[in-house]
Amino acid sequence: MNARARARVVSLVPSVTETLLAWGVEPVACTRFCERPELAHVGGTKDPDVAAIVALAPDLVVMCDEENRRADADALTAAGVAVHSCSPRSVAEVGPALDELAAAVGCRPEQPEPVAAVVPLGTCAFVPVWRRPWMTMNADTYGSSVLAAIGVGNVFAGAEERYPTTDLTDVARRRPDIVVAPSEPYPFRARHLPELAAVGPTVLVDGQDLFWWGVRTPAAIVRLHAALSAAV
Repeated sequence: MNARARARVVSLVPSVTETLLAWGVEPVACTRFCERPELAHVGGTKDPDVAAIVALAPDLVVMCDEENRRADADALTAAGVAVHSCSPRSVAEVGPALDELAAAVGCRPEQPEPVAAVVPLGTCAFVPVWRRPWMTMNADTYGSSVLAAIGVGNVFAGAEERYPTTDLTDVARRRPDIVVAPSEPYPFRARHLPELAAVGPTVLVDGQDLFWWGVRTPAAIVRLHAALSAAV
C-alpha cells in the first residue's frame, strides 16, 4: 500500500494531480483542468486564484514551468506559501521528478513500472499543438521525448523555440511521414483531418498520454506505440 502524506497540497498541474491521487494523496485543491470535479478548484493553470490558495493554508503548492506562470509562483512565495516546481523535459527525467515530488509531499509511493521497451516505429512526425496559428514543439519537450521513446522522430526537433509557430506549407516541406494530432492542448478532432491530410496521414491521439508525465508515463508509451503502429 502507498503511504499517505499528511501534507496539505494544492496541485496546479493536471498530471501531478493525477499522480498524487494514484499515490493516495488527495490535494486540498487543484485546477479546473485537472478533470477532478470532486476536488475544490482554484482557477486554471494560467490564472490560479492566488488569494483562495493562500486562504487554504496549504503546506505546499506544486507547480510546473510548462503549465504555470512565474508571477503566480512569486506571489505565492511572497505570501509565505511553499512552492515545489517539477518540470521534466524528457521521459528519462520523469523518475527523478517523481522521487522529488514524493519527498516534497512526504509520501512513499510504490516504485513505478519501468518504461517498457517497444519496437521503434522508425518514422518522422509533425505534431501540431495549436491551430490558428499553427504551433508545434522542438526536441526539448516531454512530448517529443515520448515520441522518441517509440522511435518517432520530430520534424521540428531542431527548432530554436520550444514551441515554434509554423504553417502547413512549411510543414509539408519537411516531409513528415505522419501527423500526430493530440486531443490537447488544442482539441484536434476528426473534423480537422481533411486540413491536415495535405501534410500527411494523420492519427488522432490522446493528448494526455503525449503530454501528461507521471504515473501514467509507462502505460502511455505503450498506448501511443499501439495507436501509431497502424499508421506506419
